[in-house]
Amino acid sequence: MLEKLYSFRFEIFFFTLIIILFGSLIMPSLLFENILLPFLFQVNILAGILLISRKKKIMYFLIGLLIITGILIGTNFIQDENNSILNFIKMIVYFLFYLVVTSELILQVWKAKEVGKNVIFGLVSGYVSLGLIGFFICLSIEMANPNSFQGLLVNNTESLTEGLMYFSYVTLLTIGYGDIIPVTKLAHKAAILIGLMGQIYLVVLTAIVVGKYINQTSNEKIKNEF
Repeated sequence: MLEKLYSFRFEIFFFTLIIILFGSLIMPSLLFENILLPFLFQVNILAGILLISRKKKIMYFLIGLLIITGILIGTNFIQDENNSILNFIKMIVYFLFYLVVTSELILQVWKAKEVGKNVIFGLVSGYVSLGLIGFFICLSIEMANPNSFQGLLVNNTESLTEGLMYFSYVTLLTIGYGDIIPVTKLAHKAAILIGLMGQIYLVVLTAIVVGKYINQTSNEKIKNEF
């Protein structure tokens, strides 16, 4: 069973990421963020464990992160209050998870001998994961040093996390609307780091995958001719 799921590891991880990012489009934002989102992140960690299941030591590390986040989420619900220390620890744990899984995604896509739809899903998943890494970096900065980002609207229409998620992806995509602005030195460096990650990923890894696909197509045409 696990072996069958492993062949779809990139697809499963990709679709759990998409639900995390765009789930609030089909359900109330407060319900999604406060209740569903923490559990969706747990499901995404499970997908990450599947993705990395052939490396036992790293897999056990991710299982440990899953247990820690589960405890922290349960503690927040039981206490029914916003515990900044627990939330900060949870952000660090999520950051470590996406750092490990994104590194493994990049490695698996890099080493792929043939480019099929699963590798394409892995390539896109890696890019989306970079945005989440950027998000947790920005969120950790804002939690440690409030008002590091100017333009965040913390009210019924847009929460802190939604604003920083938006900022991370806008920066990663180098769109830069300018409605949310980093105002501290640490926030400036985070914005530069996110932009660099996105550009390096596109220039290096995407180019490698495209090159492999072109060579693969050319070899198939040569074989068909003979």
